[in-house]
Amino acid sequence: MTSSKHSLASSQLNPSNRLAARWSVLLLLAASLTNCAGFDTGKLNPSNWFGDDEVNPPTELIRIDAEVSLRREWDASVGNGQGKIFNLITPALDGARLFAASADGTVAAYSANDGALLWRERLDETITGGVGAGYGLVLVGTEAAEVVALDQETGALLWAMPVSSEVLSAPKTNGDIVVVQTVDEKLVALEATNGEQRWTYETTLPALTLRGTSSPVFASGGKVLAGFSNGTLVAVEANDGVWSWEERVAVPEGQYDIDRVIDIDGQLLVDGSRVLASSYQGNLMALDVNTGRIVWGREASSYHGIERGFGNLYYVDDEGIITAVRDNSDDVVWENSDLKFRSVSAPRAVGNYIAVTDFEGYVHLLSQIDGRIVGRTRADSDGVRAAMISGGGLLYVYGNSGKLSAFRPN
Repeated sequence: MTSSKHSLASSQLNPSNRLAARWSVLLLLAASLTNCAGFDTGKLNPSNWFGDDEVNPPTELIRIDAEVSLRREWDASVGNGQGKIFNLITPALDGARLFAASADGTVAAYSANDGALLWRERLDETITGGVGAGYGLVLVGTEAAEVVALDQETGALLWAMPVSSEVLSAPKTNGDIVVVQTVDEKLVALEATNGEQRWTYETTLPALTLRGTSSPVFASGGKVLAGFSNGTLVAVEANDGVWSWEERVAVPEGQYDIDRVIDIDGQLLVDGSRVLASSYQGNLMALDVNTGRIVWGREASSYHGIERGFGNLYYVDDEGIITAVRDNSDDVVWENSDLKFRSVSAPRAVGNYIAVTDFEGYVHLLSQIDGRIVGRTRADSDGVRAAMISGGGLLYVYGNSGKLSAFRPN
């Protein structure tokens, strides 16, 4: 159902609902105590923590009168997909090629248009972060704390370099350096040519964090932007890592560590001179790339990134409610709660629609105008966690089982 009412942020909910929502999110994200020495975040099985009782059962899907279809253009199988632990490995589109990786070490390149396999390689590592692609490189991060660079044309290994801890997000490159964020709250820059370390920036690690990190991004003015699990967004100079500015997207509140979880895990969106970020139990914000000055913000709790289109900003909150807000204002254009507690993915704009996925592997198309669900198809019966990507009118969906599909809305 859709509504024009303002959605309540997590901190506005009554205490019992707030606690239920937070435990639900930590269950879904395999939350980990990352500052405990020797604590192996990759081996947690959070599904055993709370017994057989579901805190928030997922909303049952309602039948829709489809107004648009999602035509499957092609499929491919990429290893074992996300593997047995909570990974969010996401494909990368660079020009006419799509690059994907799986937890078992498989890295592959496909023609983005028709899915033709261009090359496939197998690393002797468990991949937990990726994929980054650009300037002739394909980049992944590993559970064993390595960044690996492959040649885009052939898949040949170019270099592999150790970093301080596990990598859970995609490394990025501007052709000069490769930047990567590690789970111990370090931002590391490596030489793009050989992987040698150029600089490191680090910040404070909270007691409790969600399992995941956002990926750093390059912005105008030669800056690298990164969001951390302590709720801060930081800008450093790409060339030497010198601090430029820092701003809080969220402030920790509450007596217990679980109340103070404020991770920035969603992907940052650079939009001209602005960068948009979201945080769990915090805010959505737009900041000036050069100064860090806050130019827009609203209270909301989200561990996904923000999407834009039709003059709106779109986000999915920690309960799975999808909201459209008029850009640079506090006006809610529409809300859709039909997918509440269905582990809804980050929103992705494709044509006139906003696409999201859920834990059962369904792709849902919503109208950007009023938020109605106007199309639906199932991409992977094992579910979909990874963010979708779009380009050339196609929507690329990477299922948990390793099924990579391209859909075209019609």
